[in-house]
Amino acid sequence: MQRNECAIGVCVNAAEVPRVVCTPVRNGPLVGRAKSLPLLPLSSILRHGYMVEFMMVGTPCGTWPAAKGMPTTQYLSNRDEVTPPLLFIEAWLLPSPSSDLFQFPMKPHAYRLRIWGYHHAHGNPRTLFFSALLLLLVLAIISCCNQPPLPSDNYEHSSSSASSLSSSSPSPPPPPRYPSIGLPRECDISQGEWVRDPDAPYYTNQTCFTIQEHQNCMKYGRPDMDFLKWRWRPAACELPRFDAAWFLELVRGKSLAFVGDSLARNHMQSLMCLLSKVEYPKDISDTTDENFKRMFYTAYNFTISTFWSPFLVKAQEADTDGPNHTGLWNLYLDEVDDNWASPIREFDYVIVSDGNWFTRPAMFYEKGELVGCHFCLVDNVTDLTLRYSHRMAFRTALRAITELDGFGGKVFLRTVSPSHFENGEWNKGGNCVRTRPFRGNETRLEGLDLEFYEAQMEEFREAERVGRAKGVELKMLDTTGAMLLRPDGHPSRYGHWAHENVTLYNDCVHWCLPGPIDMWNTLLFLMLGE
Repeated sequence: MQRNECAIGVCVNAAEVPRVVCTPVRNGPLVGRAKSLPLLPLSSILRHGYMVEFMMVGTPCGTWPAAKGMPTTQYLSNRDEVTPPLLFIEAWLLPSPSSDLFQFPMKPHAYRLRIWGYHHAHGNPRTLFFSALLLLLVLAIISCCNQPPLPSDNYEHSSSSASSLSSSSPSPPPPPRYPSIGLPRECDISQGEWVRDPDAPYYTNQTCFTIQEHQNCMKYGRPDMDFLKWRWRPAACELPRFDAAWFLELVRGKSLAFVGDSLARNHMQSLMCLLSKVEYPKDISDTTDENFKRMFYTAYNFTISTFWSPFLVKAQEADTDGPNHTGLWNLYLDEVDDNWASPIREFDYVIVSDGNWFTRPAMFYEKGELVGCHFCLVDNVTDLTLRYSHRMAFRTALRAITELDGFGGKVFLRTVSPSHFENGEWNKGGNCVRTRPFRGNETRLEGLDLEFYEAQMEEFREAERVGRAKGVELKMLDTTGAMLLRPDGHPSRYGHWAHENVTLYNDCVHWCLPGPIDMWNTLLFLMLGE
């Protein structure tokens, strides 16, 4: 059965009659550049069946001004940066609730068209030309998608000779440009598989300047690029692609904080790279410390900040060498790290994560008293293991959030990110050299990763219960199941030049950018839209 999907292309050229093409799409959503449509550029086509949106110029058909250096997938917010000599059109529509092509909540069907203006070297307006073109476009949408317009449909011209069509009754406000999104209840993002994505990656180290050197796998010569060509598909649903313009609309006027260790920074840099298609942020940090960055998106009044807190609780390095040359730490397990706990009350969204630093030897303090340690090798001090410190620190952090006065934001717990060392531990020659994802039956969560994950789940459920009673919203950003299947996504030795004399181990903890970690922001995008 043919689905109610259509892609529409418009080509306008001074020497041609305007053409309108509407092409049914039979095999699932058509996203990005449609090779079956010669009439390009398009800003997006069928974002998984939910919305159709176009930006078109005839300069000539299918090209942008080369001097602008802009890709063919730009959004409406960029219209002031482009001055096409002929025509600029937006068109979008929403499918009816009965459409079976999208599993997320639906908005009523509607379409809206806009023509911003006509530019010509001699300044000759062609009102009849525009009217005919507009009529053709309307007919194409209706005939292709077979969806009647809402009574409030209207058409707007922004040129001086513009005219408008309206009904005799007052029109209600148009539907929102970016409809609400979210995850359906039956969608378990922790279970699924990685499937091929020939369109990936959506940025490179040439288009994004915020990639940490040690995660810049392309720059440092990783020979296989196949690890970039996958996307996460949960067992019971399809995830739409990350949409940078849509994301920025969701967070307009808001702020987002990343709290944790270097993986939290890895996560933040992935988000900034994905958003770079629309805007680069301005660094407004009040310190030169790279662990406390504050980035500002001027056009959207949106702030991203990162707060370095690898243990989430108050910590001091007591001995830089320590029992196994990795340092010995004093952890105050019942005292939250105020470097992040106090500032986050100003934020609308906070992503909290932890894990990797708890493997370091540490002395544990509660109520100011030494209660035990992990691998401290000190006589008469009980080794409570790192599992104890991880759980207690996590409990303290979540309790601090639920008890924070004046905090009205939303908090996301990002679950543990599995490492993939094989043939040895991180400091004993271990490496990660696989070049494809695991299938679900090829591995399982076990050992320390499993224990950390279970502790996070248990502490989160209790904090969620307490927070609900106090009006604090906590959400689980469960990425563990997906990342367990990506042993191929780590930098390994491709975080520096091979000839460099650097003290670095094979990195099987962090994630290449671009890479599988970008999926974390797809999930964040959907959860922000709920």
